[in-house]
Amino acid sequence: MARPASTQPTDGELEILKVLWRSGPVPLGQVRAEVGRNRPVAATTVATMLQVMLSKGLVKRARSGRGFLWSAKVTQEAAASGLLNKVLNHVFDGSAQRLVAHLLGEGKLSQRDCQEIRRLLAAADKTKNANQGHRS
Repeated sequence: MARPASTQPTDGELEILKVLWRSGPVPLGQVRAEVGRNRPVAATTVATMLQVMLSKGLVKRARSGRGFLWSAKVTQEAAASGLLNKVLNHVFDGSAQRLVAHLLGEGKLSQRDCQEIRRLLAAADKTKNANQGHRS
């Protein structure tokens, strides 16, 4: 039995999405040129990838002159959430604590990152406590 097609962007698709998030509606040639700054890529390859991304609901296109202007349909935040949830569920069995422990164990969090996480946790606690107080 075939597995369902993923709606999450591949690495190459994410590279294209980053161009679209940064540049807004752009023609194929500009997408190819920006992706081409990192590695050689043919316009036909980018066109094929955009078609796949269109079918996945990641991008949209609008007619413009003799071609299309391409733009991201999915926000950067939505893509990040989807990819993070995939990693969280598939790698860490849904445990955010295991994910953070892994990041700490790998030395991936700087002192500044740790301070910011503490600040975010304190703000989340304050919001949660305020919301619980309104329910009483």
